[in-house]
Amino acid sequence: MAKTSKPRNLTELRASVAAVRLKGPATSQTDRARKLLLVYLDAADSHAVPFAELVKSLRSGLPALRIAGAELARQASDPAGPFAGIDCAAGCAFCCILSGTDGGTITAAEAEQLHAALAPQRGKNTGAAWHPQACAALDPATRQCRAYDARPLICRSYISTDVTACAEIAEGTPAAGAGVVGAQGLALAVHALIRAALEGVSQVPTYALARITAGAMHGEDAATTLRAARQPPRALDDERRRFGA
Repeated sequence: MAKTSKPRNLTELRASVAAVRLKGPATSQTDRARKLLLVYLDAADSHAVPFAELVKSLRSGLPALRIAGAELARQASDPAGPFAGIDCAAGCAFCCILSGTDGGTITAAEAEQLHAALAPQRGKNTGAAWHPQACAALDPATRQCRAYDARPLICRSYISTDVTACAEIAEGTPAAGAGVVGAQGLALAVHALIRAALEGVSQVPTYALARITAGAMHGEDAATTLRAARQPPRALDDERRRFGA
């Protein structure tokens, strides 16, 4: 990552975003993320958003989610796009069987919203009653998400054109026909650029999806869960590279 001076205002932050380089080889996804983030900062400038308020928003991950959310909406509305012919249905739930220890990387805004949505459900059976690696937010009886409206972008971005492939992937067998669309990689790239540009100004954390849902369902308060779920800095870069961003 190229060294830049610590930005003290929006103009300097914009210059930092334009100049900073992420770890690993350059990708078209990162280039696109940079352009969209610069447009976002220009919009903030035109609306005279105070710098401290902007930094707080950037740290939370909201700008990354808004930028990627617009991309996801575009993909979903394209009749020839990745959402055409999907085989997803309520109660399928194979996509809720999490991979790895973390189950996915999410932003602070997503983590806080997800915990708040699940807190009233504390003490109820979790997805583990259906499958040992299922997300804790999953209702094992209905196989539907208890926090569907608050689910993170990585969940919204996972689609399948073949439910059989989902079942195979859930059990660890590679299969074509299911996966995460590009909006998630875009969000990770935007968030990584924000973190790099704000170095020395503000930390930009990420959180483990699996730990957030488990903490909420087991009755932990939000602060305790967020502390336990916070990922090391390398997690964002690892996840970004996993999605080719």
